[in-house]
Amino acid sequence: MTESMTNILNPNSEPTDQQFPHAPNGWSASIARQWAGETGLELVEDHWSTIRALQEFFARNSESKITARKIHDALNEKFHSKGGIKYVYELFPEGPINQGCRIAGLTPPAGALDKGFGSVQ
Repeated sequence: MTESMTNILNPNSEPTDQQFPHAPNGWSASIARQWAGETGLELVEDHWSTIRALQEFFARNSESKITARKIHDALNEKFHSKGGIKYVYELFPEGPINQGCRIAGLTPPAGALDKGFGSVQ
């Protein structure tokens, strides 16, 4: 059964660490829940999808320079059907790049704290 089918059948199920094959060493879903809770977020499936997407993006692009613009564009494309990057900002109000990367156990790239790009704080 695929992960998406599992979530459809049981939308309240928590993800397992095995569902994050590109996670950095030392990261776990329970740590992500804790970090998210510290910023007032309760993680739902689209948060987890964003976290997986960020971890995969970093793993696939480890040989090239990762920029906030590249991450922004990748998230916009991934969530295009739900409204693109605007939707992802709703998920991560402190900025999908800054807050999303931190919860995913990744170091946000330079420029992620710019209020006009990558963060709304």
